[in-house]
Amino acid sequence: SVAALGRRLQDIHFWKTELQKEIEDLDAETGLLAAQQLRLERALDATEVPYAIATDNLQCRERRQAPDLVSDEVERELLKEAELIRNIQELLKRTLMQAVNQMRLNRDQKEVCEMDWSDKVETYNIDDQCGRYSNQSTNIQFHPSSVKFEESASTPETWAKFSHDNIYRAEREKLASINLRALIDNILHDVSEDLRMQCAAVNEAFVKHCEELDDAKHKLEYHLKKILKEIGDQEANIAALKQAIKDKEAPMKVAQTRLSDRSFRPNVELCRDEAQFRLISETEELMESIESLKKKLLESEEFLRNLEDTRMNLEKEIAVKTNSIFIDRQKCMAHRTRYPVVLKLAGYQ
Repeated sequence: SVAALGRRLQDIHFWKTELQKEIEDLDAETGLLAAQQLRLERALDATEVPYAIATDNLQCRERRQAPDLVSDEVERELLKEAELIRNIQELLKRTLMQAVNQMRLNRDQKEVCEMDWSDKVETYNIDDQCGRYSNQSTNIQFHPSSVKFEESASTPETWAKFSHDNIYRAEREKLASINLRALIDNILHDVSEDLRMQCAAVNEAFVKHCEELDDAKHKLEYHLKKILKEIGDQEANIAALKQAIKDKEAPMKVAQTRLSDRSFRPNVELCRDEAQFRLISETEELMESIESLKKKLLESEEFLRNLEDTRMNLEKEIAVKTNSIFIDRQKCMAHRTRYPVVLKLAGYQ
């Protein structure tokens, strides 16, 4: 019976050691998973800033004026960015739940193994004590009722299977935990990469759009400069025409006064002579010339009004462009410099 007890002690020691190793492994694995859980939480926190930036950019751009208030490439990329961040936040939240759940399973399984292990320690001590009893021992006595088998007693096979199953389940949870950690690694890597790429796409769209706005504004300003010169020329032209009309007034007065005075010649003296014909034709020429100048003056004034309208429209368009450039460059792009770095998005900081 001592030899059987010795073999039994060896068996108990074997399973006790196996269980102890499993408990330590599970403990270490849970610690590693807890570190990944922390990374997930940090990464989730880190998405707040990009989301705030994207929504703020979209709101700022609503303050553009017509005709610039359009759905453009920048807006499409910003909407894509906002949606991507929302999806990422959902994914990180789901993965966090998985991690928390897995850590609970790890701890539960560790507890099962610990109870098994502590039972084995107790049994080992009992059997070890039993092995030490001899006929000379002083602390032995009769226990007549201890001979019969307990109803609930296990067989060596079910006894070994119990610990084997506990270790098998612990191994299964450990493997699930290791796989989940690898999955979290991949998720965080992909998430930070996707965010970085989308951020770059938005920035690129902003740069391109600002260049287009600058270009359009320069063209408008160049056009305005030409219009202002034309307005100046036209105003000078109008002044010259008014002067020309004024200049015709004295000769006209002279000719008409002569004709008026000659109409008082008496009787037969009221002659249609050469002088009379010359004076009449001179007056008519002056009249035609003045009419022609007045017509030109009206045309020039009309043209000037059109130029003034064009000038106003150009100034309005330039103001709209200036406002759009201010929003995109000073408000949106400046805000985007606060975008977190990739390490932060991957949950490392």
